[in-house]
Amino acid sequence: MARKNTTDAPAKTKKPGRIRQTIDVFKETQAYDRSTAPLMILSIVGLTVLLALIFGAFGHPIYGAFIGLGFGLLLAMIILGRRAQKATYSKIEDQPGAAIAVMQQISRGWNVEQDPAAFDARSRSMLFRASGRKGIALVSEGSGGGSRKLMSKEVKRMNRMFPNVPVHAVYVGHGEGEVPLPKLNRHLTAMKNELTKAEAGEIGRRLRALPNPVRQAIPKGVDPMRARPNRKAMRGR
Repeated sequence: MARKNTTDAPAKTKKPGRIRQTIDVFKETQAYDRSTAPLMILSIVGLTVLLALIFGAFGHPIYGAFIGLGFGLLLAMIILGRRAQKATYSKIEDQPGAAIAVMQQISRGWNVEQDPAAFDARSRSMLFRASGRKGIALVSEGSGGGSRKLMSKEVKRMNRMFPNVPVHAVYVGHGEGEVPLPKLNRHLTAMKNELTKAEAGEIGRRLRALPNPVRQAIPKGVDPMRARPNRKAMRGR
């Protein structure tokens, strides 16, 4: 009888389950913010006791405790998600491409382009672009001289191409008139709709048709796509 081949095929890497992912996110977040665990415990215990007392007044404390436990766990996961997102932002804030990594978390309202819309080789400033019913958003990381020159040039170019479309210049940072990275998405989504769906769609098509030589112009080692955070981690999953 022929001997069986004892060489095992390479085992496939098994993806961690939802519970394992949540535990990993909790560990990373707790290491960044020590108040995460106490707040989660407080939300669970507090709501459990509170609803047990409220339902106890009507003779059903155990029933109230179960309901409170469920709401407490839900609130604890919300707290974990918010703290995990904050921790992730702190890790990528100073990395090239952090702005686009955050912008890609916008679920609706903006069509975010993957590649930078403009790049300055001297200052290594990058400009990212999104379009939608709110107009065109140009997002710059930092507000130094190179970033402002790049922004001014691109704003003028967009105004020439789309004279009746609002063009929003956004600088990411902590200075005056700048938008902190954790508040970038909120800042963009809070803008008012200025265009119809048809107009926004046409603008998006025209922007996608533009040649983009930026990818070839970016020096090796400056890749904004490498700054993408773990999306599940940002959502606390």
